[in-house]
Amino acid sequence: MINTIIFDLGGVLIDWNPEYVFLDAFNGDKEKSKWFLENICTSDWNENQDAGYPLAQATEGLVTKFPEYESYIRMFYGDWEKMLGGAIEGTVTILEELIKSKNHKLVALTNWSSETFPIAQKRFEFLNWFEGIVVSGDEKTRKPFKDIYEITLKRFNITPENALFIDDNLRNIEAAKALNINSIHFKSPEQLIEDLKTYNIHIS
Repeated sequence: MINTIIFDLGGVLIDWNPEYVFLDAFNGDKEKSKWFLENICTSDWNENQDAGYPLAQATEGLVTKFPEYESYIRMFYGDWEKMLGGAIEGTVTILEELIKSKNHKLVALTNWSSETFPIAQKRFEFLNWFEGIVVSGDEKTRKPFKDIYEITLKRFNITPENALFIDDNLRNIEAAKALNINSIHFKSPEQLIEDLKTYNIHIS
């Protein structure tokens, strides 16, 4: 019996993509943008800030390492707001239906820097719909590490077997399953509606 649904945010409810900044920076050259994000401002580097490392320190450290890319490195957090592409409307509609049904506790668990998360909070009204949000940057840890899931379970008095976790990152899904949290690997709102039926959760 599922009584709690835990949503990831980026990639599930919010479209976030660094390419929105770097495709412009590299004049539409997808290969250059891809190379830069795979070799300079990497996802591993960004995830370190999601776990609480200060953005300014991270930026200066990378500039020291790659001085020839300084202007581009400074864009990553300087133009960070432009990486927010908007709400994933289909999933927001699902969230709205779940709220209307009042059958589940709804919380969020996100890998997000505590310094940039307030920008998203101002932009997306639906972030106020959750009972609470666990932000990795505030907790100084992140998915897929075990402790952030345990923080979430304890904070909201959640029994793993009665919870359903939705995330677009398979690595995070596998970590949740290891803690006996039911999970759905998100790929699209349409797929999510179908997968929710498996747990007897029906979206009209």
